[in-house]
Amino acid sequence: MTTAVGTTPQSPPRPTAAPARRRSGPRAWATRAPLLPALVFLIAVTQLPFVATLVISLFDWNSLSPDKRAFNGLDNYVSVFTDAALRDSVVTTILLTAGVVVATVVLGLALALLLDRTFFGRGMVRTLLITPFLIVPVSAALLWKHALYNPEYGLLNGALSWVGELFGDTSPSQPDWIADMPLLAVIAALVWQWTPFMMLILLAGLQSRPAEVVEAARLDGASAWQTFRYLTLPHLRRYLELGVLLGAVYIVQNFDAVFTITAGGLGTANLPYTIYQTFYQAHEYGLASAAGVVVVIGTIIIATFALRTVSSLFSEEANRA
Repeated sequence: MTTAVGTTPQSPPRPTAAPARRRSGPRAWATRAPLLPALVFLIAVTQLPFVATLVISLFDWNSLSPDKRAFNGLDNYVSVFTDAALRDSVVTTILLTAGVVVATVVLGLALALLLDRTFFGRGMVRTLLITPFLIVPVSAALLWKHALYNPEYGLLNGALSWVGELFGDTSPSQPDWIADMPLLAVIAALVWQWTPFMMLILLAGLQSRPAEVVEAARLDGASAWQTFRYLTLPHLRRYLELGVLLGAVYIVQNFDAVFTITAGGLGTANLPYTIYQTFYQAHEYGLASAAGVVVVIGTIIIATFALRTVSSLFSEEANRA
């Protein structure tokens, strides 16, 4: 066979791959079978208790009078939003969450900017700064209550005495930190514990900046503030949103610090502690369950925004790659 001048022989078309068939039948179930125990365990541990809590929240149920248990519909939810103690605990929860989240974001950003630089001993400094986040929450609260806040032998009053002696004051004031400023005492303990969490999130954002863009800004004569204002801060917006949302989810549910440091007294009872009091001390199972459902719904709403932020971060990184 001959071909025309100036033309090339064409190879026969390649067979196209057959479309992938959906797995169905016994083979599909064999593939999914190893996941079924984990799914059953997850449903049994998380979903069934929540359904039981939802059912109990519809009853007027006091364990001290079990014979008077009766269905009352949504009355418990009305009480959650109208009861003075619960309303005050909602305000306390908002103040506690806002104070801790704002302080941890500011301090975490400052520490992340510090650790983003190269200096001798950076690995050791990073390890020491992460340590508070690794301590058990109850242990951290006990540390602040006894080692720092105690008016007789606490470290804070000891430091005040030492500073007073330096300036000639032989009898400096020894404040009772928990009694004088209870909410701030709880906020300070939580800020110390959760600042490393914010720092890690923002440090990951700083290290994902395009190095060539920062270098170009420096060559163009941009100052450190201008680089931070117009390059670093817009790049960290998603990471800041993620840190705020995750921090809010965790702090809204915090129980350990309030229970350990103040035992819910002096106006520091947040929603989790009030639910604990309603359930274990007042024995109002229905009302406590309704308050718990409200907290769960609020947490789910915040977590939904957090998951959307995480998804957008992953999409941006994938597009960049």
